[in-house]
Amino acid sequence: MRAGGAEQGSGDGEKRGRKASKETRRQQLIEATIDSLAKRGYSDTTLADVADGAGLSRGIVNFHFESKENLLIATLQYMSEEYGDHWNAALEKAGPSVASRLWAIVHADFDRKICTKRKLAAWCAFWGEAKSRPTYQALCGARDVKYQETVISLCTELKAEGGYAYEPEPMALSLCAMLEGLWLRLMMGDGTTREKALEAAIAFVAIAFPKHLTIQGPQPQ
Repeated sequence: MRAGGAEQGSGDGEKRGRKASKETRRQQLIEATIDSLAKRGYSDTTLADVADGAGLSRGIVNFHFESKENLLIATLQYMSEEYGDHWNAALEKAGPSVASRLWAIVHADFDRKICTKRKLAAWCAFWGEAKSRPTYQALCGARDVKYQETVISLCTELKAEGGYAYEPEPMALSLCAMLEGLWLRLMMGDGTTREKALEAAIAFVAIAFPKHLTIQGPQPQ
């Protein structure tokens, strides 16, 4: 019984090892794709570039993704999920206060994990292709809608608590456009830093919601 169990355990361990290796290689290739998009752009990124960047054979790329389009779709899906998971985690960690949740969602956009030069450049490459590629729009569409609905909900709560004169949906649109605009400035490399972009975003929300936020943080409840 013990011997048989040991053999079965060994087999399970090998299977887990192979599975982990497959997942690790896929992640290596996705990270190398982000690097190539940042360095070369969308059109000039090739499977050979990705393989070389990951330090893997070109056959491994073909084995995991079969085509450049499949690799790019997997990369966009990974980035979209990473971004969505990041701001959702920030909201959960912020607690029940609406001011703290808004503060958290603004900071999440400029966190070092998400807001890096290579990832911003990769996003820019995908955005440049999104209009002509419905698959890209579909991949991010549901998450974009959820984000927009979340910001509208926050603006609705802030209005109810603070008696502000704005309408929640237009205010939410303004807030999202401001955050996206700061990301674009960072992508353009015009000298705007991540820290300066966050400072600008904080200034915006402090002016828009003065009863809830200052540039130092949420107002005491």
